[in-house]
Amino acid sequence: MNDANTAWILVSTALVLLMTLPGLALFYAGLVSSKNTLSTLAQCFVIACLASIIWFICGYSLAFNGDGLYFGDLNKIFLSGISIDSLSGDIPETLFVMFQMTFAIITPALIVGAFVERIKFSAVIVITSIWLILVYSPVTHWVWGGGWLAQMGVMDFAGGLVVHTTAGISALVIAKALGARNGFPKSVKPPHSPVIAMVGAALLWVGWFGFNAGSALAANQNAAMAMLVTHISAASATITWMVIDWYKNGKPGLVGMITGMVAGLATVTPASGFIGPLGGLILGISSGAVCYWFVGFVKASLNIDDSLDVFAVHGVGGILGTLLCGLLATQQFGGLGLDTNVWDQTKVQIIGVLSIAIYTYIVTTIIVAVTNKLVGLRVSDQEENTEGCDFGSHGESSYNL
Repeated sequence: MNDANTAWILVSTALVLLMTLPGLALFYAGLVSSKNTLSTLAQCFVIACLASIIWFICGYSLAFNGDGLYFGDLNKIFLSGISIDSLSGDIPETLFVMFQMTFAIITPALIVGAFVERIKFSAVIVITSIWLILVYSPVTHWVWGGGWLAQMGVMDFAGGLVVHTTAGISALVIAKALGARNGFPKSVKPPHSPVIAMVGAALLWVGWFGFNAGSALAANQNAAMAMLVTHISAASATITWMVIDWYKNGKPGLVGMITGMVAGLATVTPASGFIGPLGGLILGISSGAVCYWFVGFVKASLNIDDSLDVFAVHGVGGILGTLLCGLLATQQFGGLGLDTNVWDQTKVQIIGVLSIAIYTYIVTTIIVAVTNKLVGLRVSDQEENTEGCDFGSHGESSYNL
């Protein structure tokens, strides 16, 4: 066991959990109406708990155990055979389990942004539970667990495919199945507290250092470079989004700034361990522009009420970073270099994006249909329009003034 690496991954694990609780929860809660704030927090909170138990029972084993091309096995069900002395590389396997658990927590929590203010709490529980087993765990095995994409040499350092592509595609599927919020798009209420959203976004930014730099699984030069390029991408994406927003709307909005920041972080995630600072700048600027355009495209052209732009920011960002990863990893762009040529690597990246997007789309569609049969998807009109999901679903209010 390496003490330095263990210490760093202990810190990184706490940072990644910070991204969901309270980072993402506050970010999303600030962006919804005041009568749906508590329900949004509750969804993020219960997903963190559900994902933890499912990861312990079977998720970790399905993702990281066995040598199958498409699925792991259940030999480590309930973490069987993992003791205090077990190692994964040069860190305790218990720590690796916990580190990867925090990724399994935040991925379905990201999807919350697509269906806030109108979904049944029971539907969130059912969808998340099945989705983690049938979508997240297999895809993780494909990319990080030695599966078929790993054997092809796909590059996804910290989750552009595993986290952001799966969450983005699933968000689109669920939002489409649910239907738009009443009054969409013209009379949907604006964010009730950009202040709360900004605090959550800032926690996401800090936590993302554990997400990306922690994925080096060591306290080394690779972790340091991943941290640097992550920060540069977030900063440049924020500025890019702000400039576009300022030009189009006449004023630089805070909500736009923090949305741009998240886009920059999502986009650099798959490439963060392979690129240099110039690559981080390029990804930040490109994500600020591309994700901004997709926000309007999803709502206006596709007419899908992805409430908090999960697909446009996380899905598109993760895909963009994955596709550009091979090019920006070359030494010409200050990257760490490739073992193959750019086009061959990009073909592998395209295969990774398409296969995971198609698989996620099909399986999520089935999960949503099953959930609709079991418990239904959408809250009543009274709950949505009058009570809000805070009181309607939980019997509590966010603000008792």
